[in-house]
Amino acid sequence: MNWKSELQLRDIDPGQQLEAVCRLCGHTHYVDPEQFLQHEELQFLYLDEVEKMTVCRARGCRGTVRLALTHAGETEGFAGGLA
Repeated sequence: MNWKSELQLRDIDPGQQLEAVCRLCGHTHYVDPEQFLQHEELQFLYLDEVEKMTVCRARGCRGTVRLALTHAGETEGFAGGLA
């Protein structure tokens, strides 16, 4: 079991997107979970099921993708070090 098999589409925060990276060509595109949530029968899908349904959007590729959650807002760089 991993986080993709435990997290459903309806558990994702509004406005958060899924990053889809092609395993074949490396093309990256973003998937909006709201597209799936508009259909009642798809709201209860787990993210591993969404990953299996999603294919690469690069022209002529149609390869399998790896999904990752993106964080909304600005990201902060590493600010640690030895004091």
